[in-house]
Amino acid sequence: MDRVITVVDILISSFIVTPLLICFWWGTWSFQIYSNAFPILWSLYISTGLVFVFTLLREPLYEKRMPGVVGLLIARIYIYAFALCCITQFYAAFTILDRLMDVRMTIISVVIGVFLMSYLRSLGTLLGPPYFLFLDHKRKTVFIYPTMFQKGSTGNFWFYLLDCVFSVCIIGMLVVFVWRGCWTLLDIFLCPDNMVLSTWMSLGIGYTIVGITFALQPPMKYLANELSGISRMLIVDTYLLFSFCGTVNVWRGVWKFQDIYFFPENPALSYALSHFVPFLLLVLINSSNSILVRGVYIDGEEAGAQCVDFPCYYLRLIFQSKRKEKIIREAEKMKGAEKVEQRLSEGEVLIQVGVNPNEPSWKNKSINNFCSPEVNQH
Repeated sequence: MDRVITVVDILISSFIVTPLLICFWWGTWSFQIYSNAFPILWSLYISTGLVFVFTLLREPLYEKRMPGVVGLLIARIYIYAFALCCITQFYAAFTILDRLMDVRMTIISVVIGVFLMSYLRSLGTLLGPPYFLFLDHKRKTVFIYPTMFQKGSTGNFWFYLLDCVFSVCIIGMLVVFVWRGCWTLLDIFLCPDNMVLSTWMSLGIGYTIVGITFALQPPMKYLANELSGISRMLIVDTYLLFSFCGTVNVWRGVWKFQDIYFFPENPALSYALSHFVPFLLLVLINSSNSILVRGVYIDGEEAGAQCVDFPCYYLRLIFQSKRKEKIIREAEKMKGAEKVEQRLSEGEVLIQVGVNPNEPSWKNKSINNFCSPEVNQH
């Protein structure tokens, strides 16, 4: 049963959640190109600044309790606003780099970016859906995400501030460099004269790599448990890089599929539908949190096999939540039964000393009224 749930979760992540969120990214990104409303540099500055503010306020927002429907609504508004900032930041950075870099500079940027992220042990930050799936059901998964140095807001404020700056402006930009470089190289070298064939090849390559990497989870977990030191890091980094190749190909394939087949004769309608409908569907299936690109994930930081375990859990988390609720209900029933039993025991004691427990005034009587003269003497 456990294996069945794992396979179903992978399929949900790969073929439902991931295409929906890519469509949302495509519609939002393409509309910015279509409207050309803001200067590109200002778009980069403002979006990066807002992502930094969201990162800076992640703990205060989490600690601000908002129960009920209001809390759910605010969480979805937060996800939507954060998503717009993420997409605008990537769009502006991609556009600027496209204007500045030729093929040679693009290759160099990818090599340097991968090297620096490997040196900083943050290659896992390059990955995204279908390898990650974040649900909206917990406040912690909505508002809390890791940064490079894991500095909390309750400690030294300046260290916390620098941690946020480094995570957003350094690691975040390295992610943009590597993603943009790999995407551009695929556009240049993967059947550039036949966009339809290139699209289907990206989809085929991407989903093949995704399938292989998920199939390799058991041996990779075994190696992560058995190895240590540099050999463990090399194995983990190689596995993460291979997984990233699958990620970027899946994203490019679905993206180009939208370009070619989704109302190409009516761009405004195409972009609007791709922006609103996928987001609403992701909210309905409780997965809109997966849209966001944020946080820094340190390679090999987790103990044992967790460093190569991709958290794309959907049904598993739902079943665990239901099981937890059932356990809590049963515990409450047992606690209630214990209270009833305790009250019955108290009633038996009162009856033995000649008191009617149903009489409202018995609590006002002195303890001496309940005891024999011999006991009262002591």
